[in-house]
Amino acid sequence: MKDIILRGTSNDGSIRFWACTTINIVEEARLIHNTYPVTTAALGRILTAGSMMGTMVKSENDKITLQINGKGPAGNIIVVSDKTGDVRGYIGNPFVDLPLNEVGKLDVGGAIGKNGLFTVIKDLGLKEPYVGQVPIVNGEIAEDVASYFATSEQVPTAVALGVRVARDGKVDSAGGFIVQVMPGAAEDIIELIEQNAKNIKSVTEVIPLNGAQGLIKEIMKGVEYKIHETREVSYRCNCNRNRLEKALISIGKKDISEIIAEQGKAELICHFCNKKYLFNKEELQDILKKATQ
Repeated sequence: MKDIILRGTSNDGSIRFWACTTINIVEEARLIHNTYPVTTAALGRILTAGSMMGTMVKSENDKITLQINGKGPAGNIIVVSDKTGDVRGYIGNPFVDLPLNEVGKLDVGGAIGKNGLFTVIKDLGLKEPYVGQVPIVNGEIAEDVASYFATSEQVPTAVALGVRVARDGKVDSAGGFIVQVMPGAAEDIIELIEQNAKNIKSVTEVIPLNGAQGLIKEIMKGVEYKIHETREVSYRCNCNRNRLEKALISIGKKDISEIIAEQGKAELICHFCNKKYLFNKEELQDILKKATQ
């Protein structure tokens, strides 16, 4: 089954929601980055959030970057998405091994840490990108995303994200939902949505049985709603040789000259997909001519 995102609203427009399955996305990330179970869950949760938040931007050229670094052993995690909902991500240290937390779950908060910021960067084609930052709540990702929406965008938001890792390390369930309350929503509807959210014990249990539709049915129980869009999403890196060449140009003539003199070649590796790009001496000399620093 392919990963999908559903987007919709209550019939009166007072509630809007997104729900997704990301099993293939998170498994692809695990294979690329060779993550341990707890870092699979950490990276997978923020990939899931990033995929849904990407579809919230307005223009096809807009993109959104999520970054979280709580000074924990997993290090910095970066995820990039756009209006398609396709997503890519990177984790500083994929090789974190921690005991289960007090409720017997993977200790994502322990891997990420709590001493830092959750940052959202929106590149909307303006002169400067929009940057929103909130202190990390607990490093479990969902609460941090909800805190960002409440603080930086003033939108009351319920967020649930889940990744379940099998004994062999493979991802066997992943996904989540984001539900937002619009101004003027009736109090009884808000209370019902809040109660529904509390009653969903685990998104990773709902997804294998009923998918993203099952999540929506649970969260919107008792509220009439309509789904406006269903789209497939995937792990997708947009790196290419031209982008890496520009990265080399940006380091300046001095550093490029040193690489030519000392190594005679350069190998660049994309953080998001681990693809390698090799530039030989002649190519580096051409790049040196293009450098301006």
